[in-house]
Amino acid sequence: MGDGVMRALAAAGAVAMATCVLFTVPARAAVADEGMEKLFTFKDPKITESSGLAVSPTHADIYYTHNDSSASPTFYAVDGKGRTRATFQVRGAQARDWEAMAATKDPATGQATLWFADIGDNLNGAWPDVSIYRVVEPQTIKDATLPATRYRFRYADGGRNAEGIMINPKTGRLYVVSKEFSGSVYAAPKKLRTDKPNVLRKVATAPLMATDAAYAPDGSSYVIRTYFSATLYRPSGEMISRVSMPELKQAESIAYTADGKYLLTGTEGPRSPVYRVTIPATARPATTPTPSPTVAARQAPAKDPGTASQAAVEAGATGLTAKDILIWIAAAATALGTITFIARRTR
Repeated sequence: MGDGVMRALAAAGAVAMATCVLFTVPARAAVADEGMEKLFTFKDPKITESSGLAVSPTHADIYYTHNDSSASPTFYAVDGKGRTRATFQVRGAQARDWEAMAATKDPATGQATLWFADIGDNLNGAWPDVSIYRVVEPQTIKDATLPATRYRFRYADGGRNAEGIMINPKTGRLYVVSKEFSGSVYAAPKKLRTDKPNVLRKVATAPLMATDAAYAPDGSSYVIRTYFSATLYRPSGEMISRVSMPELKQAESIAYTADGKYLLTGTEGPRSPVYRVTIPATARPATTPTPSPTVAARQAPAKDPGTASQAAVEAGATGLTAKDILIWIAAAATALGTITFIARRTR
C-alpha cells in the first residue's frame, strides 16, 4: 500500500473520530435531567483532561482522577466540592497515554489499591505491549510520591486501543475494555506477573467506542461508558440496562459510588464537571442476589462468556440510539470523502 493511501487512511480515521466528537458533544454540559445532578467541578487548573475517575475505598468524600496523554505520572485526590486535597506522583511509572483508573480493596488482604492504565493506543496496535500500574492507596491525603508495581500486557488477538479498566472486587480479576467499533472486554490472568507481559483474552462484547468501565462495589454488575450513554451488565456479560447520561463535552470517565446506588461520570477539559446519576431501581441488585458465574471464570474460549443471553448482548449492547447511528453514518461519510480527496491528491 502506497504512502499516499496510508496517509489517507490515517487521516480518515482521525476525521471520523473528530466528526464523532463534533456531532455528539455540546459546547457545555446540559442541564441535568431527573436522576442526574452535578456533584462538583474540578477547581484545580492542573486538572485539564480528567480521563480516569475513582472513589476512594477508605477515605470518605475523596475522589481520584488523572489527566490524559502527554502528562506526567500524576494523580489527584479531590473532595466533594472539587477542591484538590493532595497531588501524588507515581514513582517507577510512565504516562504514555493514561486513559483509566480503578480503586478497590484486595479481596485477599483487604489492602486498598489504585490502578492506573497506560493503555491508550490511537494507532490500534502501535505498541508491542501496554502497562497498568498498581499503587497502594495512601493512608493520609497529603502530597507524596508513591511507588508503583508495573504490569505489562498484550492482547491475545492483536494490539488495539483501549480506555477502560475495571477490577472485580470479589475475585480481584482485572479487565480491560477496548475502544473500537466492535469493542470487547478482555480478562487478565488471575495472577499477574511482573517479569513478562500478561496476556489479555477476550471474554465478552462491549459497546461501540467505550471510553471507560467500572465494577460495582459488591461485584453484582459492571458498567461501560461510551460517548453516548452507559450500559450495565451482569458479571456473566449479560446486559441489564442502559442508563442515560448527562451531555458532556467529551465523556471520558465513569465510576460507582461506594454504596453502589449511583454512577459518577466526568469529562475532559479545564474546570470539568462530575455528575452523579441514579441507577434505575430495576437495575440494582436484589437484597440477596443469586450468584452467577463471573466473566473471569469464562476466560478460556471467548466465544461464550457465560450465559445463553450472549446472543442478545451481541445484538443489543451497543449502547446506541437512532440519533447515535445517524451520527456515525455522518462520520463515516466524512471519512470516505477524506479518503477520496487525499487519494487523488497523492497519486
